[in-house]
Amino acid sequence: MFTWRKWWLLFTVIWVVVAGIQVMLILLTSEEPQRAVQPAILAVGVPAALYLLGWVVERVRRKP
Repeated sequence: MFTWRKWWLLFTVIWVVVAGIQVMLILLTSEEPQRAVQPAILAVGVPAALYLLGWVVERVRRKP
């Protein structure tokens, strides 16, 4: 496994846990539960975008 994937995995775990806590707090305390949609989407979207970026960089740097 490449080093960037290990760092990405660590970042993803921390990111998803923090975003999950934020979503739960919004759902439990807010009178507007639709406010939790954006953090839920970002919880999945940001790690996916970073993985895609790392994959592209890996492909570009790989020697033929």
